[in-house]
Amino acid sequence: MAICGVDCCKDCSRVKECGGCTVCNGHPFGGSCIAAECIKTGGFEAFNALKNTLIEEINSLGIKYLYVDSLNLLNGFLVNLEYVLPNGEGIKLLNDNDVYLGNQIEKPNSDRCYGVVTDSKYLLVCEYGCNGLNPEIVSYKRR
Repeated sequence: MAICGVDCCKDCSRVKECGGCTVCNGHPFGGSCIAAECIKTGGFEAFNALKNTLIEEINSLGIKYLYVDSLNLLNGFLVNLEYVLPNGEGIKLLNDNDVYLGNQIEKPNSDRCYGVVTDSKYLLVCEYGCNGLNPEIVSYKRR
């Protein structure tokens, strides 16, 4: 089991690279895991409190159809989408080697979804099509 009690490693295609959560002490691929870091410093109560705080922050943004009731651990390399800036350049806002908290929320009557990804420093809300196509930044803010 991992530090947080969730066996993320069983579904990770890159587990051989880092050895798993307990082997790398919550620093997968040299990055950091929001759950492991929080639990190591404050325990499970602190981690649950952080998740509740993040859910409140997300829901208070006032974005139409965006309501989150849970957050999941997500590998950065799976959710680090590339956004096209107005000047045509592409940019990624996350770290592929970190593990974040987030969720996907389907927009009603639309083929697009909201993606929410957060850690202890930043909160990102984006909108995208099937398989992350044509992602757009809705909100990106420092926490």
